[in-house]
Amino acid sequence: MTEKTALVVGGTSGIGLATARRLRDGGATVHIVGRSKERLDAAAEDGLIAHRADGGDRAQITALAEQIGRIDWLVVSLTGSEGVGAFADLDLDTLRRAFDAKFWAQVTTVQAVLPWLSERGSITLLSAITARASMPGTAGIAALNGAVEALVKPLAVELAPIRVNGVSPGVVDTPWWAGLPAEARSGYFAQVERTVPARHIGTAEEVAELVAVAATNSNITGTVLETDGGARLVSIG
Repeated sequence: MTEKTALVVGGTSGIGLATARRLRDGGATVHIVGRSKERLDAAAEDGLIAHRADGGDRAQITALAEQIGRIDWLVVSLTGSEGVGAFADLDLDTLRRAFDAKFWAQVTTVQAVLPWLSERGSITLLSAITARASMPGTAGIAALNGAVEALVKPLAVELAPIRVNGVSPGVVDTPWWAGLPAEARSGYFAQVERTVPARHIGTAEEVAELVAVAATNSNITGTVLETDGGARLVSIG
């Protein structure tokens, strides 16, 4: 099999980094994109080809894709930490920033990379379980992740035979939670673990396993794969 080339945008930590490592271990040449020089330097030492760029900047991502050349698997793991809170008090400027950081950055990245995707390549987007759950205080990010997921089916048809999929994680122990004090975070994780049917908090590596399947399996397209421990089936507050 011809060696594959993967580009993971948002690949310096959490699910993105775990996905990059998994694809690398599967024999692909893996390029990652991020903004933190420290994280990029660490990733480069780990056998990944690191690039400093902003996923929301069309010119930067276009220049990078042109530099790489043919790309077989594009994974967009861009996210942000804003947009959570009671709807009545939700600051709309904050929510707009959240859309810029995740939804618009994912759209920008896909448009910029599209001319360099191989004909039988794939695009994998990262959403989250809030798009289909009913947790109080998540209306903002539910709308954001729902917008990401809404791209999947029409693009799978429009861009065929390029495959387009999404992956929807639940509560995953990643740096996304770093803004929450350690005690509050561990308390919330314990509550979730008691409530979800799998009785388990996800790991970045577990989600990355499914992202890699979505990216590489030539018979999956137009699908949002769930990896949430069953969180969508229950109320976790």
